[in-house]
Amino acid sequence: MATDITKLGVKATWRELTEGMVIAGVGTSKDFNTGEWSTEKPVFIEGKCKQCLLCVPVCPDSSIPVKDGKRMAFDYDHCKGCGICVKSCPFGAITMEGVE
Repeated sequence: MATDITKLGVKATWRELTEGMVIAGVGTSKDFNTGEWSTEKPVFIEGKCKQCLLCVPVCPDSSIPVKDGKRMAFDYDHCKGCGICVKSCPFGAITMEGVE
């Protein structure tokens, strides 16, 4: 059973779900906005950032993009608001705020 995961939604029946222990597709996390359920989100304060990039490898969701050796704004579509990046920043360039 190779279910097309792009057609799964809240109203999917149990028969339409993927089988356990089976990989139905690759790179599928980009297809889902997993960050939309979080209650808090990290906020990047660019003026305090020293571009040490210590926050990048600790992000479990790869939600901190880097371009040309510089850290960019958060990818809120995939950030789950865990706050690990806040703890890793020695310069206080990341804070947590509630989602409205």
